[in-house]
Order: sequence, then C-alpha cells, then structure tokens
Amino acid sequence: MHLTAERLDRINPSLTIAMTTKARALKAAGRDVISLSSGEPDFDTPENVKRAAIRAIEAGETKYTDVAGTPALRQAVAAKFRRDSGLDYKPEEVIISTGGKQVIFNAMLATIDAGDEALIPTPCWVSYPDIVALAEGKPVLVPCSQNHGFKLRAEDLESAITPKTKWFIINNPCNPTGAGYSAADLRPICEVLLSHPDVWVFSDDIYEKLVYDGFRPASIVEVEPRLRARTVTMNGCSKAYAMTGWRIGFAGAPVALIKAMDKLQSQSTANPSSISQAAAVEALNGPQDSIPRMVKVYNERRDLVVSMLNAAPGVTCHKPEGAFYVFPAIHGCIGKTSRGGKKISDDESFVTALLDEEGVAAVHGAAFVYPGHFRVSYATSTELLREACTRIQHFCQGLA
Repeated sequence: MHLTAERLDRINPSLTIAMTTKARALKAAGRDVISLSSGEPDFDTPENVKRAAIRAIEAGETKYTDVAGTPALRQAVAAKFRRDSGLDYKPEEVIISTGGKQVIFNAMLATIDAGDEALIPTPCWVSYPDIVALAEGKPVLVPCSQNHGFKLRAEDLESAITPKTKWFIINNPCNPTGAGYSAADLRPICEVLLSHPDVWVFSDDIYEKLVYDGFRPASIVEVEPRLRARTVTMNGCSKAYAMTGWRIGFAGAPVALIKAMDKLQSQSTANPSSISQAAAVEALNGPQDSIPRMVKVYNERRDLVVSMLNAAPGVTCHKPEGAFYVFPAIHGCIGKTSRGGKKISDDESFVTALLDEEGVAAVHGAAFVYPGHFRVSYATSTELLREACTRIQHFCQGLA
C-alpha cells in the first residue's frame, strides 16, 4: 500500500524553494555562495509596520479572527484597490489569506472540476501549473517569447481557449520575466475574454508596485470593468512592503466566489495570523514612502544586472518593466563544456554547474516551464549582485 495519495504524483516540490534551500545548505557547510534564487526582498519590513504588530501584541490582539480576515484589514484592502487601481470592491468582496499562494489555491480548488482547463502564459511562476493540477484541472501553457517582451498576444490567447477553459491566469508584472502589461497591452486581451463569457480571470498583481522607468501596470478589471463579475484580483504585502514572512495575501472577487474561498479556508488554515493582519492594516493605510525608496534601488540593480549579463558570452538578457527578476536566454551556452568538465546540455545543467563551479545559485528556466533560460533575482545587495554577475561572466567565458 502506498502512503501518499495519487494527487501528489501530479505535482512537484517548488523548484525555486529547492534551489534556495540548496544554496543555504552549501553556505552552512562553509561554501562561498551567492544566492540569486529567492523571490524575497532583501529590505527590512518598514518600521511603522513592525511597530503596529508590536502594539497589536501588547493590546492582546492574539485571538482568532474571522476566517476571511479582520473587518479593519478587509476595509484597508478595499481602500487600497480603490486608491491604486480605481477598483470598487466592498469589504465583503475581499478575502485575506495566508499569503498570495493560498489565495490562488483557494480559488482553483473551490472552482475547478476534473478536466477543467486553466490557461497560463509561460514563462510562469512555478506554482500555477501545480496548483491547477492538484485541483484536478489541466494547465494549458501558452508560450510568450522574448521577441514579444515575454508578453501574451491576444491571438495566442484566443487560439488556446476551448470549451473546457475555466480560468485564465495572468501575472502582471510577471515572475520570472519581469514583463509588465500596460492598459494598452491588456485591451486586446480583454476583448478576447469578453467574447468568451464562461472563462474566469485570475489577475495576480503582487508585483504591481515594483515597476521602473515610469511604467504603470494595469489590472484586468481596471481596463475592462465588464469582466469584474468573473475576475479575481489578487495582491498582497510580501513584495511591496518586504513582508514575505508575515504571510498576508488578499483578493477582491464576486461575493459568491469569496464565500466559496472562505468555506474552503475555514476547513484548512482558518484565519491568517491576527498579528500579521494588524501589521498589514498599517502597511496599506500608513505612509507609503518605503516603496519608492526600494524601487529606486531595484531600478539601479536591474540596470546593472541586465548590462553585466548581456556582457556574458552566450547570454541575452531582456530588460524587464517590473518585479525584481531577469530571465536571460542562454542558447549560446548550450552544447558547450565548462572549465570543470561539466557538459551544458540544457538550462538545468547550466545552473547546476554555475553553482558548483562559481558558487552562484539561480533557477533554471524549465522550472518556469520555459527551457533555455535561467532566472536571476536582483533582490539582494548591489555589491553581491556585481560579484555574482562577474562570476557568471567568468563561467560563460570558460565554456568551450
């Protein structure tokens, strides 16, 4: 008799977490390792947010809350959606979950029946296909090439939709590419979605604040309000407020779906941490000046990394609009052999050899369902990024 359920065979452990864990283990063993594998800001949580959490503890706000979140936080989220995107969600149309990943999990598990399809533009975040598969759905992957800035074209979306399509998932800006969709970019995509009234939309906007050069990403319902009745707009505190460990994600959606997600959450984790919720209220309602300070540094790091990676032989690095990742192509490195005698047969062997020989941890493109590339996170110090990119250049120069 097998211990594990069949459903677990449909999914893989998170490969980004696996690479980060491996890098930590090597560091603990005394290796000189620079990890560029984690999607986590290196900035500290803003002081006002930490103080709000401490006040909540001292005030005894340490009990269970409503499963869908405290009234104060649901109101703060509704105000945030209105302020930032002009979206009018009432507090009862908002749910708070233990990180953005739980929001996605709840939405998919609450709505997908066996065989339902979810369209996912690739490269994509590693968890989307596995969450859909765990819900007994079928991930349908729609490739978006670097030639088009890693952005989905409306005609490719149209051709991927079938009678079984239940969801379309869009991440704007995108992990792993940093590609951002403006209102003009989303307009033709929304036109396709309007012509398919049975397709629901999941808009993952978690990186919306981390954008550069004056770029402004748009949200689906902001561009096309007629899609509101079948759209989930997701966001959270992890990236914009450097609150990854606090585990606060949230979403706005029609009441019927929020109730379904609430029902599922009530039988899994129930409410998110009461302390984290109090901190999130302050993050959303309080001063926002920490965000432009972070963005300024990220912008400088992005430019540094793009420039240095494009100077590495065999590497081509697109300059993204947002997030804190780049997703360079390594087609010029495939088929070669490293100084250490490692054959570079694909992107996974590339990042493995890079870690073994240069002590730089990155994530291979196949993890994001897009081989021939690798992901670099520039959410680490500028000094370490410069050293890591120098090592990547050295590694690529040694390929023969």
